[in-house]
Amino acid sequence: MSAGPGAAAAPHDGAHPPVFTAQAMEKLKALFPKYPTRQACLLPALWIVQEERGWISPPAMAEVAELLGLTPAYVRGVVTFYTMYHTHPVGRHFIQVCTTSPCHLCGSDEVVTALLKHSGCGELGATGPDGRFTISEVECLGACGFATPILVDDDFIESVTPERVPGILAGYP
Repeated sequence: MSAGPGAAAAPHDGAHPPVFTAQAMEKLKALFPKYPTRQACLLPALWIVQEERGWISPPAMAEVAELLGLTPAYVRGVVTFYTMYHTHPVGRHFIQVCTTSPCHLCGSDEVVTALLKHSGCGELGATGPDGRFTISEVECLGACGFATPILVDDDFIESVTPERVPGILAGYP
């Protein structure tokens, strides 16, 4: 994969084929006119990788770095700074549970327990044996008045109780 005429190939190997082929490259190229520099496209470029692969591997970070004229270390620093990017494979559905003080007082621990039990994940950060879910706790989802909120992929769900968990999970094949 090249970033343009005369550009070096982006690093990848057989286990991690390039992300930016055809459709993904078109998405990235469409962003370039919207930003003052290629570096400014870093966050959207990382979203493209995550949409395509579900997570951002070190070879994908190196590929993004090459395409945007950045160092792999810089890209890795950004990826690991933001909690929205996955640095390891996750389930088909990524669930984030707010466990800050207001949610804790309203039973977020019980919601986490129910999610772990009914998803089969067993522990936070693990993926269930069927590959459907990965569950993570987060500091705040910004809905303290509707505790306990969860985010399933891009779906924001308020006022989750342990009793609602099986029904919620059933909606995500």
